[in-house]
Amino acid sequence: MKLQERVRVHEVTLLSDNWYVLKKTAFDWRRNDGQWQRMERETYDRGNGATLLPYDLARRTVLLTRQFRYPTFVNGYGELLIETAAGLLDDAAPEERIRAEVEEELGYRMGHVEKVFECFMSPGSVTEKLHCFVAPYDASMRIGDGGGLAHEGEDIEVLELDIDEALAMVADGRIVDGKTVMLLYHARLHLFVQ
Repeated sequence: MKLQERVRVHEVTLLSDNWYVLKKTAFDWRRNDGQWQRMERETYDRGNGATLLPYDLARRTVLLTRQFRYPTFVNGYGELLIETAAGLLDDAAPEERIRAEVEEELGYRMGHVEKVFECFMSPGSVTEKLHCFVAPYDASMRIGDGGGLAHEGEDIEVLELDIDEALAMVADGRIVDGKTVMLLYHARLHLFVQ
C-alpha cells in the first residue's frame, strides 16, 4: 500500500507565519491492522537546508562555528553551540547555497564539495530536509574572517579543531548539535582513516 493511501487530511490550520510556517493538521492514519485512527500534529516548515564540514587531511583539522542559539538556551543548554556551517536553501541548489554559507560564516571559498547524505533532523515536527556535505580546505581558500551576517543576527566565531579533539568534544558533551555529530563521525569513518 502506498503511503498516500494511508493518510487522509481533514483540516489544516495555520498557527503562525511570523518567522517560518507553523501548522496544525487533523488527519486519519491507516494503521498496520487496517483500522483508521484520527490524529493531530503540528508541523514547522522552515524550508530545507544544507551543511558542510571542511576538512584538512594533512593537518587533521576541521572548521566549525560557535554561536548563540536561542532554542538551545531555552532548553537549558548554557553554552554557545558548536556547529558545522549551515543555512537554509532559500530556493537555491544545495551546493550553491552551502558555498555561500561557508563564505559568510567561515570566510573560505570552497572548491569541490561532496554530498555525503541527506537527513531529517527532527521528523516528528520539523519538515526540513538537510543536505550534508564535506569538502577539503586549505589556507589558500581563505577570503575573509567569516563571522556571518550581522544584519541577519549572526555573530559567529570560527573554530579550527583537530579531528580527534572535535570527536572528544562530542564524547564529553561540548559538541551536541546533531548535524555536526553526524558529519564528524562521517569524517572519522571515511576521511580520517588511520
